[in-house]
Amino acid sequence: MPAVEETQITKYLSKYKYVGATKKDVVDVVTSYRSLTYDLQRFVFNDGSSKELFTIQGTIPVVYKNNTYYIPICIWLMDTHPQNAPMCFVKPTPTMQIKVSMYVDHNGKVYLPYLHDWQPHSSDLLSLIQVMIVTFGDHPPVYSKPKEQIAAPYPTNSFMSQPGGPGGSNSFLPYPTAGGAGGGNFPPYPTGSNFGPYPPGGAGPAGPSAGYPPYMNFPQPGGGGYPPAGGYNPSSNPSSTGTITEEHIKASLISAVEDKLRRRIQEKVNQYQAEIETLNRTKQELVEGSSKIDAIIARLEREQVDMQKNISVLKDKEQELEKSLETLESAEAIDPDEAVTTTAPLYRQLLNAYADEAATEDAIYYLGEGLRGGVIDLETFLKHVRQLSRKQFILRATMQKCRQKAGLAG
Repeated sequence: MPAVEETQITKYLSKYKYVGATKKDVVDVVTSYRSLTYDLQRFVFNDGSSKELFTIQGTIPVVYKNNTYYIPICIWLMDTHPQNAPMCFVKPTPTMQIKVSMYVDHNGKVYLPYLHDWQPHSSDLLSLIQVMIVTFGDHPPVYSKPKEQIAAPYPTNSFMSQPGGPGGSNSFLPYPTAGGAGGGNFPPYPTGSNFGPYPPGGAGPAGPSAGYPPYMNFPQPGGGGYPPAGGYNPSSNPSSTGTITEEHIKASLISAVEDKLRRRIQEKVNQYQAEIETLNRTKQELVEGSSKIDAIIARLEREQVDMQKNISVLKDKEQELEKSLETLESAEAIDPDEAVTTTAPLYRQLLNAYADEAATEDAIYYLGEGLRGGVIDLETFLKHVRQLSRKQFILRATMQKCRQKAGLAG
């Protein structure tokens, strides 16, 4: 590559974080594919923000049914390249229609497992383009429009930027605005069978003056459906000069399916593990609750046994009371004086003295009440109190003697 072009690339990449690695990637691509050029243009992200990014655009050769076609693409490099995967788009000409599939959406954005599993130290742009060539050869990203739908100018789609910058459209624009770093626009691809030189003012080489092979005008999709779910996921990253073979494709497909199955199985395993943990906690709570219930049941059984015993005792006492009542009802009247008997004459004397002394005390009390109530006069009160006091003294002395004789406490 001429030193002037390398200098220009270095200038465009001046704001990039990894200038050396990015420059090597770009030089390998534009050297291997002379139909690709480069530029510095403004990219508008989905959130409305924009940034000047290095872009590679042009056509790549795709073999479809033993015929070689040139597919127009555009590759945007992030300013952290190669740490982050680039963004790739298919840019159809006015005679082409995007064929939506698992690899290309309706805006032309390219989705590849190689991009999804981009590795900063082993993935490169040249291998990416080779993967795109192989993938587009099996799953064409565009097909030819019916003649009545072909218009002379390139139709303005919601995903194309309008001339004049990002203000020309209300939609977020994944494609560059007009006016690259070289001052020129990237015009629509020609509708003829030959590919002429690149537009003047671009940063990249003007390209050969000889015509390129025709653009890829694939037949319109008919009875066949889109490819099955999955995608191309190279299991090994080919070198910059390597070639993607059928074995690579087969291995990458198997790897993609394995990864997808592994992720889904892991999700199911995590879900079931969470459910098992919940069930184990519930089981532990139920076991603890069962132990508590068993303890309560055992306590209730013990209390029931005690209650049965108490009921039996109460029934026996009830029978005794009934017998006693029957005996009392059938017995003769009891003399109150004979109700209490003593075991010895001394105890009877003590009991009688105690009863007389208590009666004397009551008599003195009521004499005082009669005096206060005016029932008796003072002379009568004093007379009877003197008599009762003498008797009370003798009774107390008698009780003292009896207690001493019986050996009772004084």
